Amino acid sequence: MQLKQSFFARNTLEVARDLLGTRLVKVEEGKRISGFIVETEAYCGEDDQGCHCRAGRTERTSVMYGPPGHSYVYFVYGMHWLLNFVTEREEYPGAVLIRAIIPEEGQEIIAARRDGIPPAQWTNGPAKLCQALGIDGGLNNYNICAPHAPLFVEQGEKIPDERVQTTARVGLNTVPEPWKSIPWRFVVENLRELDK
Repeated sequence: MQLKQSFFARNTLEVARDLLGTRLVKVEEGKRISGFIVETEAYCGEDDQGCHCRAGRTERTSVMYGPPGHSYVYFVYGMHWLLNFVTEREEYPGAVLIRAIIPEEGQEIIAARRDGIPPAQWTNGPAKLCQALGIDGGLNNYNICAPHAPLFVEQGEKIPDERVQTTARVGLNTVPEPWKSIPWRFVVENLRELDK
């Protein structure tokens, strides 16, 4: 079952935790490419110095101020696309970065896009999963809760709390404390049970 807007219209930390075990789906020419979400990061408001909205609304970040349940896809380092989902209420900028998935459907497409890369490294990073699923800026600001959306999230496996690890977010080396070390990264431990 496709997740509804009400799922995303909640506290960003709760959404980031609850996305673990759900299924990220991209549809191309009627074919599904999907994987179970196993790593996320929360970015919460203008006060969060790790968040793109720390400087307020810009052309790039305006989607984060919009309705929940939309995609926020942006380009980094001049080479990588990253996928986020907008959370909270309108005008409050919150989003969850999707950092890793375990591939389920369309593995032959993923293998071709990640040619020469070992399967364990196909989608174990935010840029890698976007390359594997063919996610780019053309999917920015999509309503992922709409019927027939090309990108959406489905219910998956409920992950018990004892299998969820929280850590500092990745790569925020120049961000001041407490934002640099705040444990807003959520990771599923013991992935073998999800690896189908």
